[in-house]
Amino acid sequence: MSYSKNKLINDALNRSYALLDQNLNSDTFYELRKQILLDDESLTENEKSEAIIIITKIYDYDKLLFNEGTKRICENCNQECLAITYCEYCVRNYLKVKFSNWTSGNVIIDNLIQECQMKTIVPHLIPEWIPYNNLQNIEYLTKGGFSEIYMAIWIDGYFIGWNTERQQLKRYGAHGVVLKRLENVENANQNWIEEVCNLNIKTVDKLI
Repeated sequence: MSYSKNKLINDALNRSYALLDQNLNSDTFYELRKQILLDDESLTENEKSEAIIIITKIYDYDKLLFNEGTKRICENCNQECLAITYCEYCVRNYLKVKFSNWTSGNVIIDNLIQECQMKTIVPHLIPEWIPYNNLQNIEYLTKGGFSEIYMAIWIDGYFIGWNTERQQLKRYGAHGVVLKRLENVENANQNWIEEVCNLNIKTVDKLI
């Protein structure tokens, strides 16, 4: 599996994974894997730090996905949370407060996005409404099926993590995206929304 652009880190992560019993509980697996990486003499200290950040993100994702593992008390909201690098409740509360700051213009779409945000388990998988003015350099690419394909620059970029000090989500920054122009959006119903969501399936190994 590819985790990083750095081959040494990738190799170390794959070795650490292969060395451990996959039947271990998530907490034990994470701690043992972290120790293996810390003891890996093929990595520099910076590379070890990067590798541990990667497995910690995976650990957080798995804990929330399967709703298991050691919990901690969030120092901000005082709720029991599972994630280490953020508090899932703080993230959801942050998103909820901002519900009134955006709208797609379609109640069904708004409700679906809000519902998904309240179930979010990791920052970089948070769905959101991107207003047109947050896109730059929109260029037509081609037409396929019943839609037109464009490329553009998303000015803010997607969420990449949680800033504990500022209690807010962090963004990646400007980057290229592919846009698909769909027909009859104004007549969207639940089935249409579900079809759109199916176009945006992402795998964990590509995003973490």
